[in-house]
Amino acid sequence: MTTAAPSGTASGRLMQLVTPLHRRTARDYVARMVDEKVHCMRVAKQYEADYWDGDRRYGYGGYRYDGRWKVVAEQLIGTYALGTDAKILDVGCGKGHLLHELKTLLPSADVRGLDISRHGIADAPGSVQAQITRQRAQDPYPWPDRFFDLVISLGCLHNLRVFDLKAALHEIERVGRQKYVMVESYRNEQELFNLQCWALTAESFFEPDEWTWLYREFGYTGDYEFIYFE
Repeated sequence: MTTAAPSGTASGRLMQLVTPLHRRTARDYVARMVDEKVHCMRVAKQYEADYWDGDRRYGYGGYRYDGRWKVVAEQLIGTYALGTDAKILDVGCGKGHLLHELKTLLPSADVRGLDISRHGIADAPGSVQAQITRQRAQDPYPWPDRFFDLVISLGCLHNLRVFDLKAALHEIERVGRQKYVMVESYRNEQELFNLQCWALTAESFFEPDEWTWLYREFGYTGDYEFIYFE
């Protein structure tokens, strides 16, 4: 699904692929803010077992996969006309469940992932685990220009400081023929408050117009989505 883009900055399309999944989760924003938030942030930013499978105060609170990424995989395949032999990269792929769904739907596809979490990669599905490389999103990628038919990054880039964000977007732009990224954002003071309460790992807090301005400034031409904490 696509919608009208924020006022004329980025050249890609504004998407709504992950928003329905995001809205399915209930969140107590104030409770997280007052629950030793600084300590929890420090633990979460290690991106290891506590972040994925520890207490909810540190992150996901037990990442039990329920098949939710299948619908997103189907939308990606349709939106970007991915063929049976497509090459797909997921930057910040976590436990690789979206890659698994893409591989299930496109068995001959070359699916790759990048993530910094040892725990996440170790717990990835066997169908894709060997294709996930432990690497930071902002470091140079080991592939030539336009190698992938599609490069995606969902819920990762807002965890980078702005100079690292620039480097990551440059690499995504360089290796992908088509690109789609999703980040956290806010449209008003209430959503900013909610985001600041809830976020444990975010480093970049920007409104949609600021994000799209940065995309243009950093040379990113792909599609994008924002999720909001309403």
